[in-house]
Amino acid sequence: MNLPLPAAALLCALGLACSATCAAAQVSDDVVKIGVLTDMTGFLSDVAGPGSVTAVRMAVADFGGQVLGKPIEVVIADNANKADVAANLTRTWFDKEKVDVITDLGNSATGLASVQVAGQKNKIAIAVAPGTARITNEDCTATDIHYAYDTYALAKGTASTLVKAGLDSWYFITIDFAGGHSIEKDAMDIVRANGGTVLGAVRHPIDANDFSSYILQAQASKAKVIGFATAGQAAINAIKTAHDFGMRQGGQTLAGLYFFVSDIHSLGLDIAQDMIVTTAFYWDMNDETRAWSKRFFDQMKRMPTQLQAANYSATLHYLKAVQAAGTDETTAVMKKMRELPVNDVFAKNGRIREDGRMVHDMYVARVKKPDESKYPWDYYEIKATVPAQEAFQSLDKSACPLVASRPGHVATSISNIRAFAGRAIKEPGRHQRLTRTVF
Repeated sequence: MNLPLPAAALLCALGLACSATCAAAQVSDDVVKIGVLTDMTGFLSDVAGPGSVTAVRMAVADFGGQVLGKPIEVVIADNANKADVAANLTRTWFDKEKVDVITDLGNSATGLASVQVAGQKNKIAIAVAPGTARITNEDCTATDIHYAYDTYALAKGTASTLVKAGLDSWYFITIDFAGGHSIEKDAMDIVRANGGTVLGAVRHPIDANDFSSYILQAQASKAKVIGFATAGQAAINAIKTAHDFGMRQGGQTLAGLYFFVSDIHSLGLDIAQDMIVTTAFYWDMNDETRAWSKRFFDQMKRMPTQLQAANYSATLHYLKAVQAAGTDETTAVMKKMRELPVNDVFAKNGRIREDGRMVHDMYVARVKKPDESKYPWDYYEIKATVPAQEAFQSLDKSACPLVASRPGHVATSISNIRAFAGRAIKEPGRHQRLTRTVF
């Protein structure tokens, strides 16, 4: 059936035409455009940044470079770790450059800013790098997906494992931004829920270079565990200072709540050995992860972080949804993204819930000692798997207005529901169980 374009578009809207005709009519601007909004030069550039861009481009190439017969274009921008910059770039991409989906999104503050703009514009935002669980709670939208991890999942794996192993008193060194605050709170809650105690916390600015006073306060607390709720170069500097001050030699366990394989590489195993971390992905887990990661290494000369692998997965999943939907129209694509399971190098049997959370297994790892590492980037010993259904906050505790009306769900805030309804009016369209392991 060959129809003139206006007629085909009308029939597609009514659901009366074949999928091939709809695809031809509904790929906007004859291109599917993916925006990678990330930190290209700042404190998160090693864990995301250029590596995230490479991962997205790998996904596009692996998909074949086109979808529904139309080319796939990747555009890139640096959010400078500033929420206002992120919001403005997101708005410009959607309004003027006809971007269909944005991914990565940088830190928690920039991620929240981009997610809100995307919701207003009825466009898809895939928050890969941000940690704050607000993205699938009070600040959720109908068009956002939280993909790699969140602060609850990172805290859950590390804190619950250590407390159950008898390391039950904690002190926190926290980066003073939204993601740091979020993971500090989540870890404190999990420590207390498992019978542990929190002896205190100290916060440092994003641009801190001297961590001496923070480490001294943490040492003086006599806590069994020092939780480093900090990220990027700040986390590296903090752990180096802890090593220089003999924190581990003094009997305190170091827990990296926001730690990445690239951070271990920068620190070296002499310093990072025996740290406990939680991760969504490790390059050396199996043959599939090794094969993909070596392809990444060929381009970046370093192994991928969990965020970079997640950006690859998120891009593939988006493109599969466009293919299945026969269109790049937001509502249809979001529907398919929720329906289709995530099965790739990053996750197996992952799924996207009503609140936008992509749930999948997480892994608790111990950083190897130097004599345990057999080859370059051989840094983690996976100690436990946190299955998907336990890794993330349960849906019945969600503060997301999108799930507040589910049977049995108690809405945490009527004002949230009203606020969401108001936005909708103003902006239409908008493997085993966790084991007990002693380290």
